[in-house]
Amino acid sequence: MSALDLDPERDLIISRIIDAPADKLFRCWTTPGLLPHWFCPPPWTVSNAVMDVRTGGNTLITMAGPNGEKVDNPGVYLEVIPNEKLVFTDAFTETWKPSAKPFMVGIITFDELGDGKTRYTAIARHWSAEDKTAHEQMGFHEGWGIATDQLAALAATL
Repeated sequence: MSALDLDPERDLIISRIIDAPADKLFRCWTTPGLLPHWFCPPPWTVSNAVMDVRTGGNTLITMAGPNGEKVDNPGVYLEVIPNEKLVFTDAFTETWKPSAKPFMVGIITFDELGDGKTRYTAIARHWSAEDKTAHEQMGFHEGWGIATDQLAALAATL
């Protein structure tokens, strides 16, 4: 099974044609200073982003909620192909230290279509059907949809 063969029991997906080249979308995903401009749907924000964007590199994205909530999202990059693909997971809190409860693998692809357009695909591949259902109930489609709109808007300004 390739990374893009979907498992309907475990995968959630957002896919759109975005009017921006792949390198700009990849830059938005991999530049800590750009992440706060698009990654969370309001009123949530990114208060900190530490990213060692390479296969095996660590990432820590901290999201801040409107009522003082703080959610740390540690993980590790499993695959990095500049301007084409990012694969990351929360199964590790840092390079090869297992997390207490893995939730998902993120698979982000950027397929250059020409004329400055890119097919952007974000797959959230969950460890279990129950995790997928929980993510849907947390508002995956709405939240990731808003974040994708914000990503497209930011990439258009770069």
